[in-house]
Amino acid sequence: MPHEVGCCTKYFLFFFNVLFWLIGLGLLGAGIWAWSEKGFFDNIQTISEFPIDPVLIIIIIAVVMFILSFGGCIGALRENICFLKFFSVCLGVIFFAELIAGILGFVYKDWFHLQFAGFVNKTIKGYRDDVDLQNIIDFFQENLQCCGGDIGPSDWDNNVYFKCNSVVMVNGLNYTPVEACGVPFSCCLPSTQADVINTQCGYSVRLDDEIFNQDGIYTTGCISSFEEFLRTNLYTVAGVFIGVALMQIIPICFAQNLISDIQAVKMGWLSRGY
Repeated sequence: MPHEVGCCTKYFLFFFNVLFWLIGLGLLGAGIWAWSEKGFFDNIQTISEFPIDPVLIIIIIAVVMFILSFGGCIGALRENICFLKFFSVCLGVIFFAELIAGILGFVYKDWFHLQFAGFVNKTIKGYRDDVDLQNIIDFFQENLQCCGGDIGPSDWDNNVYFKCNSVVMVNGLNYTPVEACGVPFSCCLPSTQADVINTQCGYSVRLDDEIFNQDGIYTTGCISSFEEFLRTNLYTVAGVFIGVALMQIIPICFAQNLISDIQAVKMGWLSRGY
């Protein structure tokens, strides 16, 4: 029976949580700053307009990281069993939730495909209304060499600015957006001759009935491209998931080991009548 708490276990867990506490604090600060820059705090109703705001997702992740790592830090430094149990239980719940989601995603992949397609279409719908969504969509379309969601470039009909025959009202006047029946510039094939990105390269490209035979834009939907990316990079994706799993399992094991040491020390003191 040990008569003292293992220092290696204690300080590894402490510094591990300090690192993630600082990361969570940094993400939280960046998220709050980004949200204030977008004017969210000037109009609280915008949260209903953008339910998939990426900044909100970052803030939620940052808050969870901050709370969990703070509990782990206090639990390890003060040898507090309650904080350590809180830390390990919460981390265990998150791990098993991820595991169950992965299993369900594999078993019900068609249902998840439809849900993901709906999510992407909602994201496309808010492309011009949220600069963060715009940057995320452009990033994926450029790097996955795709355009649109499940179908392809025609998915951009879900956005009022890119919809064919679209009419937008501004200051009581109706006008046709210049991007109508087009696609964002990130759908365009890269040009090796241009030094500056042509942000108008996708204007009116969907007026052509032979859109899927065009040479100037990507014609594969981003969901298909993403699934193909996962298939071709299976080992890399698996390695990332294993790494994330280890980052959750190892702290849980250290926390449980530290709890056992603390309880053993307490039992030792009690057996001596203290």
